Amino acid sequence: MKTPRLLSLGDTIGVCAPSSGVPHEMHARLDNAIKNVNALGYGVLETPSVRQSHKCVSASADARALEFMSLYESPAIAAIIPPWGGEFLMDMLPYLDFDAIAKLPPKWVCGFSDTTTLLFPLTLMCDVATVHGSAFMQMGYREIHSSDLRVFEAISNTEITQKSWNKYGGYDAKDITHDIYALTNDSAWKSLHGSASEAFEGRVIGGCLDVLCKLLGTKYAPVAPFLEEYASDGFIWTLESCEMNAGDIYRTLWQMRECGWFEHCRGFVIGRPDGYSDTKDFTHIDALTQGIGDLGVPIIYDADIGHVPPQMQFINGALARVDFADGAATVTQKLL
Repeated sequence: MKTPRLLSLGDTIGVCAPSSGVPHEMHARLDNAIKNVNALGYGVLETPSVRQSHKCVSASADARALEFMSLYESPAIAAIIPPWGGEFLMDMLPYLDFDAIAKLPPKWVCGFSDTTTLLFPLTLMCDVATVHGSAFMQMGYREIHSSDLRVFEAISNTEITQKSWNKYGGYDAKDITHDIYALTNDSAWKSLHGSASEAFEGRVIGGCLDVLCKLLGTKYAPVAPFLEEYASDGFIWTLESCEMNAGDIYRTLWQMRECGWFEHCRGFVIGRPDGYSDTKDFTHIDALTQGIGDLGVPIIYDADIGHVPPQMQFINGALARVDFADGAATVTQKLL
């Protein structure tokens, strides 16, 4: 696994929009994100289409690919953090030369939601670590929440230890007036099998189920060779969802399993689902139980991953240990 150069103070972070761009009414929040990141000691460089949004994308598929490549190829850019996810990043993939990317010095790419559509192929096809974690627009409140600051910690160190939060909540994507997320709900990670404690280790891989399922069966998801290459490490699948109901989640887990994606799995960490609903009397617990519940590995759910803040930063390709006990967890990840 190739590890990008660690981030240092004074480095420049590139912001491109490989999926949705930032509409005019959200420019103030983007400006505040740039100001906050500058205050941390990093430069910020935007590509031309970041502040555009039409038909759910920032620009044409080939233009988005060119903007991403301009950042990835530039020695002046240490990391790439899109503003957020979106809907149609997948149509950019055919315009990327993954063979060429694999030969370039590896570079950090971070984000979640539709950004999974880019992170997952980069890790599998180019053998480079990527970060399923905070997006750039999450830096745009009056202050950066400590959970989002961890993305800078994750890409600045060879090892990071994160503890779960005792509160979770939400945010209005269009509101920049909050000092911080409104974390008002009690948080407790849970074991699907009812275990009071679990500990497991493996190489991290995963992302957003909504878009991972669209990569199934395509050349952008060569999971089998990746699993074979790192089989001795075992794998921790870190998964989250947005806008999927219980039936969608079960169908996706079933398809992933039937495609052999969970070979050599040592455990799952499943995020709190966002935009979720039961399917009649079929629940999220039913989806997890019927989809992966009989694999004989620990399954932790309602974790700090994805669309419901706060979220941990999970490094695709890193070696990790998850220690879960009494509703809380500690996750340690190492870059090798």
